[in-house]
Amino acid sequence: MPILVMKFGGTSVADLDRIRNAAEKVRAEVERGYDVIVIVSAMSGKTNELVGWVNETSPMFDAREYDAVVSSGENITAGLMSLTLQEMDVPARSWQGWQVPLLTTSAHSAARIESIPRHNIDQKFGEGMKVAVVAGFQGLSPEGRITTLGRGGSDTTAVAFAAAFDAERCDIYTDVNGVYTTDPRITSKARKLDRIAFEEMLELASLGAKVLQTRSVELAMRYKVRLRVLSSFEESTPNSGTLVCDEEEIMESKVVSGVAYSREEAKITLVSVEDRPGIAAAIFGPLADAGVNVDMIVQNISEKDYDDHPEAVTDMTFSCPNDQVARAEKAILDAKAADQIGFSELVVDTDVCKISVVGIGMRSHAGVAARMFAALKAENINIKVISTSEIKISVLIDRKYMELAVQALHDAFELETNS
Repeated sequence: MPILVMKFGGTSVADLDRIRNAAEKVRAEVERGYDVIVIVSAMSGKTNELVGWVNETSPMFDAREYDAVVSSGENITAGLMSLTLQEMDVPARSWQGWQVPLLTTSAHSAARIESIPRHNIDQKFGEGMKVAVVAGFQGLSPEGRITTLGRGGSDTTAVAFAAAFDAERCDIYTDVNGVYTTDPRITSKARKLDRIAFEEMLELASLGAKVLQTRSVELAMRYKVRLRVLSSFEESTPNSGTLVCDEEEIMESKVVSGVAYSREEAKITLVSVEDRPGIAAAIFGPLADAGVNVDMIVQNISEKDYDDHPEAVTDMTFSCPNDQVARAEKAILDAKAADQIGFSELVVDTDVCKISVVGIGMRSHAGVAARMFAALKAENINIKVISTSEIKISVLIDRKYMELAVQALHDAFELETNS
């Protein structure tokens, strides 16, 4: 039988009624002739509750016990989904990560998948099981301990199973009915995409789109796993949702496919840094060691002050998430105290946001940046930092203009239309 992987997020299995609704969708696929592997998340809110209990019990917790506790939410959902399917006369069995087994590294709470042996589940399919309901987010370390894959890890679990079992497709059921050109809450003109390339989806996910976890898209792109994002709360048809697929499956792409934003960004500038070989490494090495996720980087030559700085100096600007600013400041000041770097001033702006346009069509079309900048100029929005890649242009702007910028760019690139 062909295999289909179906993943249901927390909102899709938030209570027994929603689990029954999800089970109906699984039964429909079984009736279409599939053997189905279902990946389930914990019921909505349960993982946060479990994390809270761990922190309250042991603020300096043992990561191995943390994983043992927080992985239990998925186990409950898997059992309830299997029982629901059995009540519908669908042969189903629940599987915890260690029973598959889904083998991972030993990095508790942030484990990476090493392999998924097929034998146990294939054997049960051969014996008449039609649905394997697998607890997402969890696996088994080389030491035989339960591990977890990090928040959002059930998406990664689903894609990994689809790759391991050569699934025809991996359907990700969530509370939205697909991937949109931008956030529909910001502009009513946002349009659901029928198809989007892996690279575009990866950029959108990394830039703040919450539909899919970044790691899951990376894995899907590597193994050419066709993903479909669709709603748990709507009737499914073969054309429902958004298909995330290889670029070759998309006949003709618009120059820009979507506008993404990240609200909680900060801009940090080191003023009058000595301009010498190795200065970038001296700045960004300590930031990396401190776990700061640096994104956009701009270096420009400062005006020489021959009294205070007779040597060549430069300003170094970078962006990072707002919640990492304190860590970044400490790493930079510690490096200065250790005489690794010198600068005259550290300027932090925590009132910025990042706006990005993404599209594989940029590779073959000129003028995208000019069009983007003209649209922002027309709204009198000043650009603080610019960063580009082959299929993306990102800018930092004042946060108060975020929604206006998204709307202006969505209109400028005519994303409300298919053609």
